[in-house]
Amino acid sequence: MCEANAYLLKEGKEELILEAVDKVENEGDTIKIENIFGERKIIQGRIRSMSLVDHRILIES
Repeated sequence: MCEANAYLLKEGKEELILEAVDKVENEGDTIKIENIFGERKIIQGRIRSMSLVDHRILIES
């Protein structure tokens, strides 16, 4: 499985925003993420880091 969990870094704390993410799209200052269940979220921010081995996407606002 290649899915990752997406976290939002806010005020120094990581908050889980979506599990089992398999699609990430960057559009300017907006990140669109979608998981294997069809759930979608749009987040204002940028990708700070991605670790596919650890299944983690870190987005900062």
